[in-house]
Amino acid sequence: MSEPEWIAVLRSECKRTTQTAVAARIGYSPSAVNQVLKGAYKGDVRRVQQAVEGALMKLTVNCPLIGELSRERCVEYQRRGFAATNPLRVALSKTCPTCANRSGASEEAT
Repeated sequence: MSEPEWIAVLRSECKRTTQTAVAARIGYSPSAVNQVLKGAYKGDVRRVQQAVEGALMKLTVNCPLIGELSRERCVEYQRRGFAATNPLRVALSKTCPTCANRSGASEEAT
C-alpha cells in the first residue's frame, strides 16, 4: 500500500534537507516529524498534513472570511488565540470553529 502524497512529500523533503529544517518550515518539532514518518504520531495528524500541504506543497484554501490563502496560513490562523484588540482575530474566532478548512474537517484543499 502506498503512502499518502503529503507523507511522501514530507519524507522526500526530509531526505533532501533534514528533519530539523523541515520541522521548522512546517511549525512542528523534529521529534513530531519523526513520529509522523514512522506512523507513531499521537497528535492531530490532520493538522500536520495541513501544515505540510501549505508549507511544502503550496496548496491553498478558500477562507470564507479572507478568501484564498495558503493552507499554511490557514493553519497559523487556527493556532492563534482570540485577541479582542485585533479585528481580524475577532472575526476569525467566530468563523474558524465551523469552517470546512479547520483541522479535522473533510473538505480538500484547492
